[in-house]
Order: sequence, then C-alpha cells, then structure tokens
Amino acid sequence: MKIGIIGAGNIGGNLARRLTALGHEVSVANSRGPHTLTGLAEETGATPVTVAEAARGTEVVVVTIPLKAVPDLPSGLFDGAAAGFAVIDTNNYYPKERDGRIAAIEDGLPESRWVERQLGHPVIKAFNGTYAQDILDAPRPEGDPERLALPVAGDDEAAKRTVRALIGELGFDTVDSGGIDDSWRQQPDTPVYGLREGVEGVTKALAAASPERPAAFRA
Repeated sequence: MKIGIIGAGNIGGNLARRLTALGHEVSVANSRGPHTLTGLAEETGATPVTVAEAARGTEVVVVTIPLKAVPDLPSGLFDGAAAGFAVIDTNNYYPKERDGRIAAIEDGLPESRWVERQLGHPVIKAFNGTYAQDILDAPRPEGDPERLALPVAGDDEAAKRTVRALIGELGFDTVDSGGIDDSWRQQPDTPVYGLREGVEGVTKALAAASPERPAAFRA
C-alpha cells in the first residue's frame, strides 16, 4: 500500500518505521522540508517529500501535525491521491500548551470534525491517544491476550475498514468508536485516552466518557 505521512514527530516517525518494515511504500513530509528527513529516510527506506507531494498516489494519508498547523496545509493537498483514499487524523487539541484557542472546538465541536472542515475531506480518527513508543514496542499477533486495542472513529465506513485493517497489520486490535460526531469519546483526558488495554477495556472506557471538555483542555 502507498502511504503518505505528513508530520515526522514521535507518532509520524514511528509509523514510518513500522509501516516500511511491513513492506508498505511510505512517503514522509514535514514543515521544514525533505532535506531534514534524510536520517529517517536512511533508517527506514521511506521517501522524503514536500508536504504538497505527500498525498500523491496514496491510498492512506496520515496527518500528524500540531492542530494549529492544519489550516496552513496547502490547498489541493489531496488532488493526486488514489481513488477512495483514507485520511487518518492523529491530532489532539492542546490549547494551553500549543494550539491557542480554537473557538469552534471550545464551543463543543469534536476536534476531528474541525480537522475535517480545514482539510475539506472526511477523516478517520486514530492513534491520537496512543503512546508513540507503543507503536514500536507493543505490537502483538492476533489472538494474543495481551494485544492492545485502539479506538477508531469515522463516518466513511470504507475508509474506516481500511484503517482498521492497517492497524491490525501493525499488531493492534481496534474498537469502532462511532462516527466523527462521537469522536469526543477519545479526545484528551477521556477514559480511553492513553489507555493500554484490550478490546473489552477500550469498549468500557469509550462508554464511560463524558462530552464535557475538562478544564485542563480548555483555553
């Protein structure tokens, strides 16, 4: 599968490491340019590209950058993507530490719905509460009682199936956490955020979530 990753931080970098190891054709971009990604490219075999090139021909695009930077992504970003491509949104809203105040989210719009509006394309919310090191260290084979589960939200069922299958290939189970309007259940400071449990534990944590945004994650 051809996969583009926009953002080469902890999550983006470790996804590049694992996905290339699984045999996928991975392109990686960041805001500083391809010349800053030579080390990651040499380590993984991923191809450094500009952000504008990151989605060309891809079946999956991972957007894993600071939330405040999403509106600055180039217009027409997905014009060259493969038919039926999926976009994974790994992002979280951190108003105090990083992103500043985003009024629509403060007023109750789920973070990934806001991301969709900036991108102009449906997204699948996944990996936002995953510890980056777990992507490398925690994969387990299917059926392993210690296999961790990740929540996955999205409105596009075909794209969601693609993403869930990819996560399964990475060595994790998944739990369908509903549509993007339900994705607040996996936002920061919810019971599932950062949870290291299997399907049953993740399912229970999603059900226990409150729609009220905690004060620590408000501007």
